[in-house]
Amino acid sequence: MNNNTGLAPARLIALGSAALMEGFALIGFETYADPTPETVENLMEGLLRSQQAALVVIEQSLTTRNPGRFLPRAQREGGGIIITEIPEVHLSGSYRSRVESLVQSILGPDALETQE
Repeated sequence: MNNNTGLAPARLIALGSAALMEGFALIGFETYADPTPETVENLMEGLLRSQQAALVVIEQSLTTRNPGRFLPRAQREGGGIIITEIPEVHLSGSYRSRVESLVQSILGPDALETQE
């Protein structure tokens, strides 16, 4: 079977607290521990300019405080850059994603409840 599709491999990138980044580094992600807003901005700008495919896992706090211009743009435009937010380690039990809110607004508040 020929798996050569002519596509460049996507970058696997994780941004967040040092404790969280240790795990992502172990599974082969390019990690940015405790990145500054400038680091996030420069990384997102570079991805958008190069149009390089990437899966970006980013700690939620980095998306809400001073997100810059390029992170929101990458989130809006999509394309080859997939961005997924993860909660801070100490907030994981109360974390609610934007997708969860969207699903509940369309399908109703009980749409994601566990059915027995």
